[in-house]
Amino acid sequence: MEFNIHWQILTIVFGVAVIMGAVANKTNFCTMGAVSDLVNMGDSGRLRAWLFAMTVALIGVLAMEATGVVTLPGDTFPPYRTANFSWLRYALGGLLFGIGMTLGSGCGNKTFVRIGGGNLKSLVLLVGFAAPAAYLMLWGSIGEAGFFDTVFNSWIQPTAIGLQNYGIQSQELGAIVAGIVGAQNASAFHLVVGAIVAIAMLAFIFRSAEFRGSFDNILGGAVIGLAVVAGWWISGGSLGKEWLDWAQLEPEAPSRVAVQSYTFISPMGDAARYALTPKNLQLVNFGIMALAGVIVGSFLYSIVTRKFRIEWFVNFKDFLAHAVGGVLMGVGGVLSMGCTIGQGVTGISTLALGSILTFAFIVFGSALTMKVQYYMLDEKGFLNALRCGLSDMKLMPKPKAA
Repeated sequence: MEFNIHWQILTIVFGVAVIMGAVANKTNFCTMGAVSDLVNMGDSGRLRAWLFAMTVALIGVLAMEATGVVTLPGDTFPPYRTANFSWLRYALGGLLFGIGMTLGSGCGNKTFVRIGGGNLKSLVLLVGFAAPAAYLMLWGSIGEAGFFDTVFNSWIQPTAIGLQNYGIQSQELGAIVAGIVGAQNASAFHLVVGAIVAIAMLAFIFRSAEFRGSFDNILGGAVIGLAVVAGWWISGGSLGKEWLDWAQLEPEAPSRVAVQSYTFISPMGDAARYALTPKNLQLVNFGIMALAGVIVGSFLYSIVTRKFRIEWFVNFKDFLAHAVGGVLMGVGGVLSMGCTIGQGVTGISTLALGSILTFAFIVFGSALTMKVQYYMLDEKGFLNALRCGLSDMKLMPKPKAA
């Protein structure tokens, strides 16, 4: 195997992911845990760490774009800034993913971190359910038609809003503002809107004295955010341009050569695809190396700190919850074009409206699932538990007492 620009890029991607995995394990950076802490204990520490990761990533992208170090095209992988605003895809995918990550005890990134720490439940979730579901969404077919196009896109795509029909060239927030006011050049609006959003987020995050005093929360958010910045720089900077130019000259270009950063659901499907033909190294891509790097980083941290622990299912109910969660994560993550990292950090770093919508529905789906699980403990029945959960979230009136 020739060590060319492609493998140079993938090696760097792997190295950054190793750091991500180790730090996520050390700091217990967990987006599902962030929602759980807020819903069950009123603790916003880990949620602020997640928001801090978004803010660091956003500031990094703004700085690189302002200086010309990186220019994110409209056809990044996935296409965050597309003018085709498929709101139903983002909302439904985010909702399914939020439910799935709660049932499966963690998002895609956390699943890899848990595997590295010895959690066999997460390994079963990944190999048996999430990766096959993601593979089916990305590469599966029904007859001659793609599975995704047949099952989802056939009825979701007609609901999409073509922003270009309204004079808006992208779903990036600055472009939307520029389109509304009739400005021709959206770049200045992008930087101004981005700066306002970043300042507002930093003010909210560091308003909490508890967060300011938590080294782990600050470290976790900073490293995850910087890793996303690094991903954009690796694939979209000078080295990335060399990579893209090289791929255009290759008769058989490797998979997923595009400007991109860290995301963890489509790589599950890509990894399953590669596993079917492991000799085809052309299928090893950015996402697969990111996936592997997080697992290795978490494993190394667990071994060095002697925290490696084998974990298994408590009972069949626990297994079933992880199985359903894995399927929903795989389906929902591909449908929404990203997970809590892929959309919740990487996507938001581009100021894409779809990423913000996906983030909101991931949080909503996860929080509602936790509420339903809580009320189900009282054997209220699913529908009654759902009503109580929605009532707690101020989305419907409180059920009348029996």
